Amino acid sequence: MTYLQVDNLSKSYGTKSLFEDISFVINKNDKCALIAKNGAGKTTLLNIIMGNDIADEGKVSLNKQIATSYLVQEPSFNGDNTVMEQVFSSSDKVAKVVKEYELAMLSQDEKRIQNAVETMDRLDAWDFEREIKIILTKLKITDFNKKVNILSGGQRKRLALANTLLNKPDFIILDEPTNHLDFEMIEWLEEYLAKSEITVLIVTHDRYFLDKVCNVILEIDDNQVFRYKGNYAYFLRKREERIENMSANIEKARNLLRTEAKWMSRQPQARATKAKSRIDNFYKIKEKASKQIDNATVSIDVEGKRLGKKIIDVYNISKAFGELKLIDNFSYKFVRGERIGIFGNNGVGKSTFLNVITNKLKPDSGNFEMGETVSIGYFEQSAVDFDESKRLIDIIKDIAEVISLGKNREMTAGQFAEYFLFPRDMQYNYVSTLSGGEKRRLYLMTVLMRNPNFLILDEPTNDLDIMTLNVLEEYLLGFKGSVIIVSHDRYFIDKVANTLFVFEGNGKIRNFPGNYSAYSQFILKKERQEKTEIASLAKPKEKKKNTATKTSNKFSYKEKVEFEGLEKELENLTNEKTAIEDYLNAGNFKDGNLEEKSKRLSELENLIDEKEMRWLELSEKM
Repeated sequence: MTYLQVDNLSKSYGTKSLFEDISFVINKNDKCALIAKNGAGKTTLLNIIMGNDIADEGKVSLNKQIATSYLVQEPSFNGDNTVMEQVFSSSDKVAKVVKEYELAMLSQDEKRIQNAVETMDRLDAWDFEREIKIILTKLKITDFNKKVNILSGGQRKRLALANTLLNKPDFIILDEPTNHLDFEMIEWLEEYLAKSEITVLIVTHDRYFLDKVCNVILEIDDNQVFRYKGNYAYFLRKREERIENMSANIEKARNLLRTEAKWMSRQPQARATKAKSRIDNFYKIKEKASKQIDNATVSIDVEGKRLGKKIIDVYNISKAFGELKLIDNFSYKFVRGERIGIFGNNGVGKSTFLNVITNKLKPDSGNFEMGETVSIGYFEQSAVDFDESKRLIDIIKDIAEVISLGKNREMTAGQFAEYFLFPRDMQYNYVSTLSGGEKRRLYLMTVLMRNPNFLILDEPTNDLDIMTLNVLEEYLLGFKGSVIIVSHDRYFIDKVANTLFVFEGNGKIRNFPGNYSAYSQFILKKERQEKTEIASLAKPKEKKKNTATKTSNKFSYKEKVEFEGLEKELENLTNEKTAIEDYLNAGNFKDGNLEEKSKRLSELENLIDEKEMRWLELSEKM
């Protein structure tokens, strides 16, 4: 069944074309990710689909027989409602049925009550309030009687997400749903969407989320849309192939154009149909040969100021707000070249920590010393506060007319803006016309152009497109100074961080040497060990045999052989699992082995869990 059909859609703002003559279809059970560079029109496209904006040309057909929900980036609510009232008022179909049931019971009209009961049965609405509380709790909203107007921006976004899910849609459209979600919430939402039968169209820059949830990727590029059937890794391979093929075709056209141009210059005025046909073909070739591939990415090559040996030494810092303890007796010495990833649940003190070490906020106790050569560049989470009436170029010139890149290299403000993919004709646009992602990119530019040697980035991945994120990652990997990053983007933290500060709550900050994947494995192993210990405690104790044999916790020979065999077996099982995942991700199922492979994958996951548990039991005896 087709849920959405887009035909020959075009949209421009002034001289800026977002997309031109694009067409695509979303069918039942598709889980589509929509990705593109900032400013390419992702949110505009979603708004056109939902009837909140109008296309210049083309047609959108949204299936009227299905229920569709849309999560916008900036939700609006009635601030006087409580959380629970807002959910009921926003959840159209089921909420109305529940309300009608309550009114029917008050009316004592037997026929009305009977009809209401039948409708409640049909929509399975009896547990609606319980479902509300479960989903809100998963999204860390636990005060159901709190007024909406005193919720934080992040809480309002999560409330809007809860509303969207509770509407029980057949088709759900999500614009950046992972912004303002912590790791636990993102993983819960991943699991929810991956296992549900809801058809999804989602704008996201979270590559792990995209990989886990989506089976189709729609890319807007060069005013067109390209469809890829597979995960993020498959998309990267196929996108590269597409660009290489397009480049080869353009080069062939240019070679042919040179030959045809010579013929055109020496042939007399066309008299024959054959000659006229060749002339017409010449102009088609010329159009193809003149095509430019818009594959530009942000190229960040700004060298920071020299950083001395002493950076920031933190001594026994504590910070609390009333009874809420956020930092408890924390000490650390930052070193050059260190890239620290900070993560933890929302509200546990991550931004407070950054504000303390940048001296924006005084600690309750403790102190820190900063080296004389330290120059901090602080990219704050909610500091994109430009004067909307100013032009983009003026924002840059207010900081510097000429920007030093290090090694005796300089750029004018205009050249630096081009460096960050703001072409000359765009530099004189007002800030108010920029997309959210373009404003974030401009903000990043204003931080880096001051040549910091200690970078502090608070949620830099929000609203930046995947291409910009890739380049920012490469820049940070080569950065000679020190870096602190707060991010819920697991892919970003995995790639960039070499040390983690894990905010565990109640002021405790764990210092972990490694990235997110290493930490996940550490936590997973710890949880399995705890399960093993609980299981062993639950077993009835065996009666001691009356024997003189000396007991020992050491390996028996049989256990030693089993342990060594398990290591090899786990390696083989993991390799087989990876091979099957690659097969499924490739999407080439012509050999008819899809069902067999899927069944084997499920068996492998159970086997690996079983073998790992036994391996942990034996490893305790080492």
